[in-house]
Amino acid sequence: MSIKQSQDSSSPVTATTAGDKLDRSLSVWNSFTLGFAVVSPVVGLYAIIGVQTVVTGGGWFAALAICLVMQLLVATVYAELSSQFPIAGGAYKWARQLGGATAGQYAGVIYVSSAIAMLTTTAYTGGIWLATFFGSTGGGGGMMVLWGAVFLLLCTLLNLAHVNVFKLVITLGVYAEVIGSLGVALLLFFFFRQHSFSELFQHLGTGTAPSETAAFLAALVIAGWAFIGFDACSTTAEETCQPRRMVPRAIFFSLCTVGAVVLFNSAALTLAFDHDTLVKTSATSDPITPLIASSIGVWFEKPFLAIVMIAFLACGASVVKYVSRIVYSMAREGNMPVALSRVTVAKVPRNAIVCTVLLAGLGLLFGLNDGAVATVIAFGTGGLYAMFAMTTGVGLYTRLTGRWNPALGELRLGVWGLVINVLAFLWSVFEFVNIAWPRAYAVSPNAPWWQLWAVPLVLGSILGVTTLYVLINGHPYFADKKKSRACSRKY
Repeated sequence: MSIKQSQDSSSPVTATTAGDKLDRSLSVWNSFTLGFAVVSPVVGLYAIIGVQTVVTGGGWFAALAICLVMQLLVATVYAELSSQFPIAGGAYKWARQLGGATAGQYAGVIYVSSAIAMLTTTAYTGGIWLATFFGSTGGGGGMMVLWGAVFLLLCTLLNLAHVNVFKLVITLGVYAEVIGSLGVALLLFFFFRQHSFSELFQHLGTGTAPSETAAFLAALVIAGWAFIGFDACSTTAEETCQPRRMVPRAIFFSLCTVGAVVLFNSAALTLAFDHDTLVKTSATSDPITPLIASSIGVWFEKPFLAIVMIAFLACGASVVKYVSRIVYSMAREGNMPVALSRVTVAKVPRNAIVCTVLLAGLGLLFGLNDGAVATVIAFGTGGLYAMFAMTTGVGLYTRLTGRWNPALGELRLGVWGLVINVLAFLWSVFEFVNIAWPRAYAVSPNAPWWQLWAVPLVLGSILGVTTLYVLINGHPYFADKKKSRACSRKY
């Protein structure tokens, strides 16, 4: 297939799978807010700071900064692809467009499963904050799973409610993000700072990790959670005005903004409190609220919990909307059960939403054990880094073989595009292996074996089932059956 053929085929693919033409009503700001809500500085940092401190002991700021820089390289490849192929479905459609139907099937399955895993992690960590807000602390892993299920139910109701209700919650979530992350960080940094900047790089290896090297690698794993979700901008390309220019901008803008806020917030928290105090609070389900209350005042505890809870709900509801649309799109193209492509009178893909939430709910079972936060975070990030590896890998292969010419897109990086693509692919593969690697010191002592091997077990099973489906579907017998059914429907 030539480059021109590959490029030209994007239009027919979109047209034949889209059904009703999508309304191009989203500006670059609308696309940015979607990416911002999904990545979420509050969810990205507050969900991991406790487990980071417990496992590494401290000094994990460098790992956080490295993750951001390397994820910007991945985002650059995504921006290149979106500037040339502004197709709804993002990475799933790019893999299908450049790598063929089989690559598209693998990409679709990995994309959906990893995004659902991200929703599971958001629900589990959000459930912790929900429980804290209502004063329900303790009860172990089972109670945390229950609160995670309640969180998912609320996100489902927000997606099934009138669109104005959803917009209101997302708007409140943006305000909550500004107050709960940037506002609190500014207060801590300028009025409550106790340490010099050298504190950011101290105490590494004093946690449960057996060495500084192990602690640093674990810090990279946990920090990876803070910078995922920017790809949400690419999934709405067909609804965005001037997508070849605006979608790449939205990708960079959302990741850079969230990244800057996360780095500043983590620095402010580390510099404002004594290390022993951080370690002590990190052993609890909510390591942040006691610290904030001790500095600003006890009166701020409930308002702060409400702010964080709203931010988590806005993020969770946005992820449900984002993932359910991927499920709906794949079902519409015949890669998932056709029932998931049905919509209500109000044009809401209710079946896809319910399916997404139920699958995410099953993932909550990984959190039944006490101290399972690290496992759940790894579960939520592992699949997405596998998707990053596949997307950058397909991009690199087709770039080198001439099937993809990035110079035809709006974003032209020349030779630097190839260099960035190579680095992004190597980073994605490294980080995925690093996340999937079992670490006994990052889970509770009584954790079952399947919890320790959660990432390779789940992803391996998904890839195995997908491979079996591809082999069976490609068999001449089933191929002939498919053609016969298509002909009978036609005539």
